[in-house]
Amino acid sequence: MFDFRYHVASLIAVFIALVIGILVGIGLSGRGFVSDAERRNLQDRIDELTSDRDAARAQLAEATRRQDASARYAEDTYPALVRGRLEHRRVAVVYVGSVDRAVQGAVADAVGRAGGRVLRVRALRVPLDLPALQRAIARRAALQDYAGPDRLRELGRDIGSELASGGTTPLLDALGDTLLEERQGAGKPAADAVVVRRSVPPQQGPTHEFLMGLYAGLADAGVPAVGVEPSSQARSTVPAFARAGLSTVDSVETPAGRLALVLELGGAAPGHYGVLATATNGVLPPVQPLSAAGG
Repeated sequence: MFDFRYHVASLIAVFIALVIGILVGIGLSGRGFVSDAERRNLQDRIDELTSDRDAARAQLAEATRRQDASARYAEDTYPALVRGRLEHRRVAVVYVGSVDRAVQGAVADAVGRAGGRVLRVRALRVPLDLPALQRAIARRAALQDYAGPDRLRELGRDIGSELASGGTTPLLDALGDTLLEERQGAGKPAADAVVVRRSVPPQQGPTHEFLMGLYAGLADAGVPAVGVEPSSQARSTVPAFARAGLSTVDSVETPAGRLALVLELGGAAPGHYGVLATATNGVLPPVQPLSAAGG
């Protein structure tokens, strides 16, 4: 995750590179390529860069102390800030790809500390096995409206709705063996909120169409739906989630990320929160007192 320490460290690296370049120039001067006056100027520049380097190192040490203090403060206050905000609420977690155990731990911690529980976890097998999916659809007369690759977005949308709403789930009942890699928890109760994590690279073609429908179905399910990613995500999933209308939280494994997730699952203003460039609404939604949030 980017922070000021990395910025200062990069400046130090630039100073070192400049000093090396100047030293090379001084070395050449000993062979008659640089005049004595130019050599003095180069030495003055080295002295100046050394001073700048020392100042940057001092800033780095100060930034490290401040960031460590902020991290300790966030860890210490996080439990009190989330306590009771998801009391008795049931959260469904959907993985596009295999279950991400680190993210699952962060989500379970956030939901549990806030008084809620993870109702069910479903992991989708991607990329889609399109021939197997179409064969499964062809065997059931009731599913013929979903036959053909041009119906994948609609299929994804309706499966997203089933994942959130629970109850009667004819699509998941019929296609679960083809679509689902892993299932945990009950399928019938309705979820009060949904978390989505894409643990695979961006998908193309038919799988992409299906996923865009899935995200839209979750976003339109009538409950808070939040796409999440860890700070180590190589290529952000936020743009794809945002295009489908999902709220998002990056760096979900951090205290700030978990707090943002709890607030969004609890009904805070939808948006895109976190510490990365994709967090266009800031680090956190407004933190309302618990009494006001609970009515």
